[in-house]
Amino acid sequence: MVQTAPRPRAGDTVMSVARRRRRGGRPGPAGGSAGAAAGGKGLSGNSVGLLGSAVIGISTVAPVYCLTSTLGPTVGQVGVQMPAVFLAGFLPMLLVAFAYRELNKAVPDCGTSFTWTVRAFGPKVGWMCGWGLVIATIIVLSNLAGVATSFFYLLLGELTGSDAVAALDGNRPAHVATCLAFIALATAVSYRGMTATKGVQYALVGLQLAVLAVFVTMALIKARSGDLSLPAGSIGFSWSWLNPFAVQSFAAFTAGLSLSIFMFWGWDACLTVNEETEGSDRTPGRAALIAMVVLVGSYLLTAVAAQMFAGVGDEGLGLGNPETADNVFAALADPVMGTALGVLLFVAVLASAAASLQTTFLPVARTVLAMSAYRALPPSFARVHPRFRSPGRATVAAGIATGVFYAVMSFLSTNVLIDTIYALGLMICFYYSITAFACAWYFRGVLRDSVRDALFKGVFPVLGGLLLAAVFCKTLYDMWDPAYGSGSSVLGVGSVFVIGVGLLLIGVALMLVMRWRRPAFFRGEVLTGATPVSVVVGE
Repeated sequence: MVQTAPRPRAGDTVMSVARRRRRGGRPGPAGGSAGAAAGGKGLSGNSVGLLGSAVIGISTVAPVYCLTSTLGPTVGQVGVQMPAVFLAGFLPMLLVAFAYRELNKAVPDCGTSFTWTVRAFGPKVGWMCGWGLVIATIIVLSNLAGVATSFFYLLLGELTGSDAVAALDGNRPAHVATCLAFIALATAVSYRGMTATKGVQYALVGLQLAVLAVFVTMALIKARSGDLSLPAGSIGFSWSWLNPFAVQSFAAFTAGLSLSIFMFWGWDACLTVNEETEGSDRTPGRAALIAMVVLVGSYLLTAVAAQMFAGVGDEGLGLGNPETADNVFAALADPVMGTALGVLLFVAVLASAAASLQTTFLPVARTVLAMSAYRALPPSFARVHPRFRSPGRATVAAGIATGVFYAVMSFLSTNVLIDTIYALGLMICFYYSITAFACAWYFRGVLRDSVRDALFKGVFPVLGGLLLAAVFCKTLYDMWDPAYGSGSSVLGVGSVFVIGVGLLLIGVALMLVMRWRRPAFFRGEVLTGATPVSVVVGE
């Protein structure tokens, strides 16, 4: 006999449904939990469709920004095998995306990783998973604001022809003040809810993908033309570029893989707005897969086009040149697109960073909202704006935390800020892998029902989790060496290791404080860890 979750009633709260579940019945993978969650948080339902959800996922990843800052370092590690490494980084993300899709279909909750891991592994593991997502997002937000500021002044310098204007980016007070202004603007747009967010994102994502398409087309045309004006390192395409086994060493492969995984991070943002999406049980999962396909296609085409045009040398326009590695598009804009169109590439990078800055507020605000609604954080963060139907308090808190974090780190030490960004990969692998394992454990009772269930709810998520867990362990090992990151150390231990592990330990300390202040959640009285016995809806 199939058991289902208690159906939500008029006036239900999260706690009332939870109490009925404890009295009888186990929560199925759909039904009551979704209704209770949505009813208890008050977000604006049916505000986002499939296209809007996919755009949010693409925007959060910031493909143009990721490409300009990662093409060079990746080539430096793996050479012409860069396209193969991009595909290798896509694999664990795709496997994890299946886990997110299945969990979202069962429990469409804006808390995503936090909520799902609580249900699978209990309050402590779930709290730490939520913390990993929150702290990773804060780090990314501060980095994106800094990048948007740098390209803002770089673009102004290009438009005005003034080196003095471009040099303002190196003025620390001016840089930080502009960065805080960008954070405040992004916070304001996110505060106004999904309607305002969608309008901004359609324009910014459309712009950056259109410019990227023009860049790829022109680079391929020029590379195939054999023109004498091509860079000296220009090379012809080879299918061997797609062979990951041709990378010179395993260490180089894992280093490139870490960069590739970072390039795909953020696609799950479309899952965090599932309670505001039409067809919340299916649409976000489909949007996530669409976003992943668009991203991997864009990355592969750009990688191939850039390698063919510029080559992988370490001089001149070569992608391996360390002097241009942190901003490849700045070096290739004019040679590929010409002076007139080249400025559009600067605009695209700025648009990419700005768009991602704005949408990246969505996952952190909604995760904090869910943690508060389920009594894992102070209750004030669960407040939803009565007009915009957005998590206003959580959004503002995320904006303040991002601004303070960036300002303090900037004035404290540039090396500390850089090392904090390097520690980001650790957080990403941490909460993604836990979520993947949570999927297999949550659905363990139905894995034998069909081949599809066994693969998409068990085998694929576990493989994705294992791959990311392996990268987590390898990164943790590499971080111990002071040479990792900026080269600084604390008592002989690499600063990146100290920061990465330190941020996780801060999460443990905060969890202990909340366990004392909000014991009901940690006693399992708010979210249950029961496992579904069968699929009830959507099969």
